[in-house]
Amino acid sequence: MLRTDEILSTIRMLHAEHLDVRAVTLAVNVEDCAAPGVDHLCRKLKEKIVSRASRLVEVCDRVGTKYGIPVVNKRLAISPISSLLAGHGRGAALQVASVLDAAAQTCGVDFVGGFTALVHKGISSGDRVVIESLPEVLAKTQKVCASVNVASRKAGINMDAVHAMGHVLKDIAQATAAQKGFGCAKLVIFSNIPEDNPFMAGAYMGAGEPEATVNIGVSGPGVVCSALKRRLEQVGRATLGDLAEEIKITSFRVTRVGELIGREVAAELGVSFGIVDLSLAPTPMVGDSVGEILRTLGIDHIGAPGSTAALAMLNDAVKKGGLFASSSVGGLSGAFIPVSEDSALAGAVRHGHLVLEKLEAMTSVCSVGLDMVAVPGDTPAETLAAIIADEMAIGVINDKTTACRIIPVPGAKPGDWVDFGGLFGSAPIIEVRNAGASDAFIHFGGRIPAPLQSLGN
Repeated sequence: MLRTDEILSTIRMLHAEHLDVRAVTLAVNVEDCAAPGVDHLCRKLKEKIVSRASRLVEVCDRVGTKYGIPVVNKRLAISPISSLLAGHGRGAALQVASVLDAAAQTCGVDFVGGFTALVHKGISSGDRVVIESLPEVLAKTQKVCASVNVASRKAGINMDAVHAMGHVLKDIAQATAAQKGFGCAKLVIFSNIPEDNPFMAGAYMGAGEPEATVNIGVSGPGVVCSALKRRLEQVGRATLGDLAEEIKITSFRVTRVGELIGREVAAELGVSFGIVDLSLAPTPMVGDSVGEILRTLGIDHIGAPGSTAALAMLNDAVKKGGLFASSSVGGLSGAFIPVSEDSALAGAVRHGHLVLEKLEAMTSVCSVGLDMVAVPGDTPAETLAAIIADEMAIGVINDKTTACRIIPVPGAKPGDWVDFGGLFGSAPIIEVRNAGASDAFIHFGGRIPAPLQSLGN
């Protein structure tokens, strides 16, 4: 049982330090919606999603009100759509995506993930339909999110898929040029994609999951930052070990709150509870920033020497605190560094402290990768593919999830400012150095083999 001081501490987190349940994601297996005709497929798909998710928003709001903890986003994730699209063409892909969009609108959810292709070892016919349809799908739907897994620890990196995704990003940006390339914000390219991630745009329902399950994402960078500041005010001087311990304690409390909400939502919906993902996912709001945590840890300019070490300590402490609090921790669980969604990170880019190369180095120790990074619209497709390849290599070699959510903003140049609105935030266009210098490497294609340590057992 929590002590009185722990209860008061949790209340302070809720009301003063931006603690919320960032996402409740209902994952639904839709493989039984397969049909030889696309109209029949779409009808089955919409019926199943609406029957499972029609009460999701109502239940989340009721449980959130009961505990005084806001649930910011209510979302859906489905099993990979590529399996349903096998044997159908690009026209079917857009029709299916439109049905997903309509189902999400009917249920009142914010996004639906699972327009997914898993191509880390090869590209099937269904995967190809998904990839080729992405520019049209993401331009003509509002709530559909996509993900493509192009690398894994055991398979290595599918460079043909990486090359294709460089061109797909350019096409999506052009298709959504009126929205400053915003369609690219709804696509994540992964290495080692997690099968139970509640966060968009990479959420989907992986193999081995039950028929339906609730996964929950709790985010508390403001809580962690405030806890560190209080610790420093109280003791005057602390070691990094002391601060890591404070992060672990705070992460423990936040995880317990998240699991409480998640289990109650799942019980009311009559589905399994899956995981709680304790990821420090920032928002553009001041005080809700991973970058501000790094400043509190003594990094005056984010991107300065020491930034990677500080982020590594933060990520490790968050994971340890969460794992101690629950046996159901999953998803990504760590620290996110999405540039446009974190005001401190965006500011560091604007002032020249944080450049693309340093940002890539920091992704080697965080829980995602190059996230919500806006680049010049004229960046060549092969250069985008090379950036993706570098990030995938970090994931494969280090046996961790990494991802790219890169937005080539049409007409934008380094230093320009782009505003995506809402939780997607705003950021300066980051310079891409040596553009075009990796074309020959990308054109080789093929597959970069898995590293040696991946080949045992």
